[in-house]
Amino acid sequence: MKQQGLPLLFKRASDIAIAGTAALATAPIVAAAAVAVRLTMGAPVVFRQKRPGKNEAPFDCIKFRTMNDARDANGKLLPDEERLTPVGKLLRATSVDELPQLWSVLRGDMSLVGPRPLLMRYLERYSPDQHRRHEVMPGITGWAAVNGRNALSWDEKFALDLWYVDHWSPLLDLKILVKTAVGVVRREGIASEGHATMPEFVGNRPQV
Repeated sequence: MKQQGLPLLFKRASDIAIAGTAALATAPIVAAAAVAVRLTMGAPVVFRQKRPGKNEAPFDCIKFRTMNDARDANGKLLPDEERLTPVGKLLRATSVDELPQLWSVLRGDMSLVGPRPLLMRYLERYSPDQHRRHEVMPGITGWAAVNGRNALSWDEKFALDLWYVDHWSPLLDLKILVKTAVGVVRREGIASEGHATMPEFVGNRPQV
């Protein structure tokens, strides 16, 4: 089903209703997380980064900070796994780091469900088919997220994203939201093997 017309209006209305309710319900958790980040990592509390949204239009993706800015002797940032703090690990394991994105949903930059927004620099590395993941709004959670998340390979992740684009329906979104809640409780797929998060996507170039 294409995300246009009445189906798209229904999706947007559902996003506003659910995200608004969730934002209010999780406000104490958000406040506690903000204090924990501020005390352990200092300011800023949130991490902002340009990400490609629908039709690859850039927007500010926000999350709670989970990594510090530790650098080596040459001033280069240390690997993610060395900069991920204990508080950051907890925020990621519980997906609390994603809660600020509820406001991105309310603003209309994101949806609750859709392909996860990746990095702007990845756009030039996509195959023509992989670009299709941007035909829909990016999401806080998605089909790839509930089928392995960061434990997936990039090829698996993109295949699942494209499957979502081609098979979207309100019932599928509901299924994904339910599976997301279960996955958060079980803390599944937080990291890729050998990495704190996901390795760099290099497109058709060999990974090292």
